[in-house]
Amino acid sequence: MAFVPAPGYQPAFNPPVPYTTIIAGGLRVGMVVCVQATLPNKYNRFGINFATGQEETSDIAFHFNARYDGRDRVVFNSKQSEVWGDEEMKREMPFKSGKVFFIMFEVTRNNYQVFANGAPFYEFGHRIPLERVNWLQVNGDIAVQELSIIGNGPGVKGGLVLSAAQADLLPMLGPPVVNAPVPFSTNIRGGMIPKRTVVVKGIVKPKAKSFAINLKVGFNNEIALHLNPRFNKKSVVRNSFVNGTWGEEETEATKFPFKEGDYFDISFRSGEKHIKVYVNGSHCFNYSHRVCNLQQVDKVEVEGDVNIVYVFV
Repeated sequence: MAFVPAPGYQPAFNPPVPYTTIIAGGLRVGMVVCVQATLPNKYNRFGINFATGQEETSDIAFHFNARYDGRDRVVFNSKQSEVWGDEEMKREMPFKSGKVFFIMFEVTRNNYQVFANGAPFYEFGHRIPLERVNWLQVNGDIAVQELSIIGNGPGVKGGLVLSAAQADLLPMLGPPVVNAPVPFSTNIRGGMIPKRTVVVKGIVKPKAKSFAINLKVGFNNEIALHLNPRFNKKSVVRNSFVNGTWGEEETEATKFPFKEGDYFDISFRSGEKHIKVYVNGSHCFNYSHRVCNLQQVDKVEVEGDVNIVYVFV
């Protein structure tokens, strides 16, 4: 059962490199781009480009280039009319061999804010207007596990074409909440009605015992879905708390998809009869509704041994 992303959310799991994709609707303030990756056995450099087209001659609004040549550094630049601009540089390399790393780009009115493994890393001021930036390119010596383009609303330009499956889904409104402290809580505008999607990306803490994600009824704290991975038993417990009582636990799953110290991506997709849960792009299980009024399920909570990368509703 393949995961179909809702409008406003563009994930790609294990894409081949070089990888080029259109930014659906174009780049806008408030959008976030996340790259989870490792280095291959042999590596020299890799690049991530925010570009105006997919051709080699296209202008590049932001060129992010990690270089490993004995003087490890990250170079930042732009290219217009096939001429590179003034190079900016940071002599620090947080993207190490043998370890999964995470790069996040947050688009603001003034710059691209770059985060490395959750920590602020660099700010690159706009040299090319955002409305011209429509493509994302990844190349070089990098093995991408996940790349996600996260929008800040349903607004699009240029006659964006959606697949029939996507057009049937509610758009994700955003903006995403990034690097939030745990415990965490935010509202689901309009509630967890059918065709609504909630995405939680995080990293499991070392020596984790458990964490939980709750889809709740805000006004009375009933829990429509309690998702609780437990590392001692390698089980994903699901339950509901309704009318002051916990229901019957569900634990069936083909495998335990979480590891201590690893990143994860969980998507909750509400349907008429159940919530479909996907982990790292793969369908994990369905959970039948135990709260009837889905519009009242208007809050998502995260707690336990986990750090949040982003929550997107």
